[in-house]
Amino acid sequence: MEAKNHTGISEFLLLGLSEDSELQPLLFGVFLLMYLVTVLGNLLIVLAISSDTHLHTPMYFFLSNLSLVDICFISTTVPKMLVNIDAQSKDISYIGCLTQVYFFTVFVGLDNFLLTVMAYDRFVAICHPLHYTVIMNPRLCALLVLMSWCVMFLVVLVHVLLIMRLTFPRATEIPHFFCELAQVLKVASSDTFINNIYLYVATVLLGVFPITGILYSYSKIVSSLMRMSSTAGKNKAFSTCGSHLCVVSLFYGTGLGVYLSSAVTPSSQSSAIASVMYTVVTPMLNPFIYSLRNKDVKGALGRLLSTAASCL
Repeated sequence: MEAKNHTGISEFLLLGLSEDSELQPLLFGVFLLMYLVTVLGNLLIVLAISSDTHLHTPMYFFLSNLSLVDICFISTTVPKMLVNIDAQSKDISYIGCLTQVYFFTVFVGLDNFLLTVMAYDRFVAICHPLHYTVIMNPRLCALLVLMSWCVMFLVVLVHVLLIMRLTFPRATEIPHFFCELAQVLKVASSDTFINNIYLYVATVLLGVFPITGILYSYSKIVSSLMRMSSTAGKNKAFSTCGSHLCVVSLFYGTGLGVYLSSAVTPSSQSSAIASVMYTVVTPMLNPFIYSLRNKDVKGALGRLLSTAASCL
């Protein structure tokens, strides 16, 4: 096929999860339902935390930011997928594809950073309780979130600028339901050596270090809990970490599962199906994990819904 640079490309073709026409209505219904549940669930978490003064603490400040990021995370991929299924089309514009790459990668990184910051917050609360309010002051909390946004915006911007120098064949097909960075690099017809080097370096710096931070925080937390003599104190401390540990396990577990499935199975479609777990299922389950395992969040949600019902 004849190669063209990006100025000659108007669109890419997203192959989606299945080309079976009979499955399209089912896929549309399932993904629409999952999208609505995700947006509603995370929005309720944000509203409950912002409306309840008892939840105006660092832990819930980070949780509200995580819920907001999850709404943006799923909104970068699923709506376009639903539009294409409804219109029986596979098209996505060149600019639209780069936009998806940019924001999807930004929000994946933000999830990663926020989970790390939340682990640090639990470490300070359990290991240094007397200094918690001094260390985790509002200024530091806002700075940590702001730095996470700025770092991801700049790092991913370089990714996009490097992609813009690549050339692609006519009618480029992407075997995925959205424009994922690694998949876009695979279909390029020009040399992607620099892109791949930057991708590996960024993945190590923005992936390994946060994971190391989470593991270090929880190693100190476990060590501190082992020294506690009070069973009630241990249970209370563990309950504040339980939800976060579930979300961390789900986020990194599904991400690792996608990586392993793509490494073991050469089929790009199998990798696309596996990626549904961390792109759609994980953001959908996060609100349920935090609301079902956390009495404070359940109480705030109950009060919020009661207030909303009384206003009707």
